[in-house]
Amino acid sequence: MSKIHINKVTMLHNQENKTLLEIMESNGMIVESQCRNGDCGTCRCTLISGEVSYQSSPLAFLSTNEILPCVCKARSDLIIEGVTFQLTEKKAKKTTHRIAL
Repeated sequence: MSKIHINKVTMLHNQENKTLLEIMESNGMIVESQCRNGDCGTCRCTLISGEVSYQSSPLAFLSTNEILPCVCKARSDLIIEGVTFQLTEKKAKKTTHRIAL
């Protein structure tokens, strides 16, 4: 299973049936994105190393080494930078403690 390193601080495991955006979201990341079909370029980031494939041809303009996580999948270990995201807050589990008297 390949690894995806994001912004030098986050590491995720690839899931072959999901786009990079879907993988990030399933791991609690709220990624800046809009169209989800490669048209707007909002999720654009830089591919430092590795190889991706596109499930559909993006219409957004891409410079050298830029990728669109909304429409691409990892084909190898990846290092990507410039991903704008926030982490979701996880709700604390409610627990009940009983004290024997």
